[in-house]
Amino acid sequence: MEIPNDSGAKKPKRLTSVVWNHFERIRKADICYAVCVHCNKRLSGSSNSGTTHLRNHLIRCLKRSNFDVSQLLAAKRRKKDNTVSLANISFDEGPRKEEYVKPTFVKFEQEHKKDEMINYVSGKFDQERSQLDLARMIILHGYPVTVVEQVGFKVFVKNLQPLFEFLPNSGIEISCLEIYRREKEKVYEMINKLCGRINLSIEMWYSTENSSYLCLSAHYIDEEWKMRKKILNFLTLDSSYTEDLLPEVIIKCLDEWDIDCKLFALTLDDCSVDDDITLRIKERVSEKRPFLSTRQILDVRSAAHLISSIVQDAMDALHDVIQKIRESIRYVKSSQEVQGKFNEISQRAGINSQKTLYLDFPLHWKSTYIMLETALEYRKAFSVFQEHDPSYTSILSDEEWEWANSVAGYLKLLVEIMNIFSGKRFPTANIFFPEICDIHIQLIDWSRSSDNFLSPMALKMKAKFDKYWSKCSLALALAAVLDPRFKMKLVEYYYSLIYGSTALERIKEVSDGIKELFNAYSICSTMVDQGSALPGSSLPSTSCGVARDRLKGFDRFLHETSQSQSMVSDLDKYLEEPIFPRNSDFNILNWWRVHMPRYPILSMMARDVLGTPMSTLAPELAFSTVGRVLDSSRSSLNPGTREALVCTQDWIQNESGDINPTPSHSALPLLLESS
Repeated sequence: MEIPNDSGAKKPKRLTSVVWNHFERIRKADICYAVCVHCNKRLSGSSNSGTTHLRNHLIRCLKRSNFDVSQLLAAKRRKKDNTVSLANISFDEGPRKEEYVKPTFVKFEQEHKKDEMINYVSGKFDQERSQLDLARMIILHGYPVTVVEQVGFKVFVKNLQPLFEFLPNSGIEISCLEIYRREKEKVYEMINKLCGRINLSIEMWYSTENSSYLCLSAHYIDEEWKMRKKILNFLTLDSSYTEDLLPEVIIKCLDEWDIDCKLFALTLDDCSVDDDITLRIKERVSEKRPFLSTRQILDVRSAAHLISSIVQDAMDALHDVIQKIRESIRYVKSSQEVQGKFNEISQRAGINSQKTLYLDFPLHWKSTYIMLETALEYRKAFSVFQEHDPSYTSILSDEEWEWANSVAGYLKLLVEIMNIFSGKRFPTANIFFPEICDIHIQLIDWSRSSDNFLSPMALKMKAKFDKYWSKCSLALALAAVLDPRFKMKLVEYYYSLIYGSTALERIKEVSDGIKELFNAYSICSTMVDQGSALPGSSLPSTSCGVARDRLKGFDRFLHETSQSQSMVSDLDKYLEEPIFPRNSDFNILNWWRVHMPRYPILSMMARDVLGTPMSTLAPELAFSTVGRVLDSSRSSLNPGTREALVCTQDWIQNESGDINPTPSHSALPLLLESS
């Protein structure tokens, strides 16, 4: 650079730019020099010259100790070989303010130690570390892997760090797989150290290309009595997949994670899954858990999916009426003139509703309920609208309006209950029993209707519900009994309404079921105390001699025939004590954490029962009619990479506390609803 004359006696400016940490300013006569402390090269140091040329020199300075020479040379070669010429893209850089910039310290919580701080101003550039950070960003936020090939992204990164080496998609996938392996080891170690058992949910996902996926997730309550969920496997099902292969696929995953002996409950999202499938899984697991029968491995179906299914029955039955209401609202909203005429008719009819007509989104059934509810308030106006506007043809008969009114009443209850289920991301199992019982009672009432339209619809809905109830009623009741605000009283209350004269028999089934399960936990606890825990016990076992091992059968016999009240009193004491007052701030997990010393065995059982996922539908998809749909960027990947991205995203989101999805129709940034 040509060094200009800096004539005139001016007061030297204070050096504020951080680049002067690497230069020494020397004045000779009327000329100022900036001498690089690394290579001793002299550049203009005049205040009129700015510092951009000094920054550029620092990037090129091969003797600067903060950079690896090999990285710089590689960066020069990449610039020549890069297929996308970043140099040809112009940006309005403008003059940069030479204000003092305080060195920034950034804390990395995922890969670095908690006390490790990185100074980006003077730190050594690490290509491998930056590559892993990029892969982690793609995983965490659900960005497509192809983002690394986009020109705008490359220019942005180049301006931040010219030394960063751009990798093809395959290189980023390798980094994602490396992060997946690391995180999987952490999850494996954590799960196998749990003192409680694992509840497994099994969900079907789909893609816009009609591919099917199987998602297996572990649900549990940790040492701090917090509900947790982690996706374990995300498997791609090929075209040859049949439902009878499901048990082997699940068992293989259980073996992979070594949790088959810790399994407490299986939750599937479909009530139509063959019972033989779950029975085969339970029998395989029970081989390693002789102290628990197959009956004590709970077989659960998703309550939210049940509600969505019976809602669909109602929608199908009312399809023609719903379509007429849609067309009516669409016509009223077709122009300001028509809207004004309709408003005038509404006022004459004495309709003072504050609601405006609402057109639903068919893939979201709650919006259809809102549309019906609002349209019913303008029923009188719609009934006479054709008299004032002959072009209006989507007329509903009085009978059709009555059908719409009845179905809207059904949907109102289901919307309220679904709101409760989706109110928390990880709801505990105890909240489901009273809501499901309310549906049961209403279905009994609806199915008695004499209306030829409503009765068949209600009977079809009740048939689905009865199948669900036969599988899940015991699990639902167990969770309710373990709520200290309800205990057996809530079961007695609802069963008397549901079963009438046969209620006592049903109540006894629940009482026997909880005692049977409690006895199994008591046996397990006894054997651990004696240093001979059975395989599959989630409690810590102690080493013991061969002679003690031979007496495992005796230990069980001793427990079953013992008259000691120490084990039985744990459950009896809980049930006999007064129920806890109901209040809106009650936290059941905190209650059990506090009372764990008082009920040592029952609290172990409560941890597993309350952690059972009674619903597998994500809260943000509670009212969706399409379910889980994987986006095209993920579905286009190979199965191994796809599983790595889905699983690892779930793990690091929960680890970082970022469990709230970005605003969209999807449950995760990588999900979408088909249209």
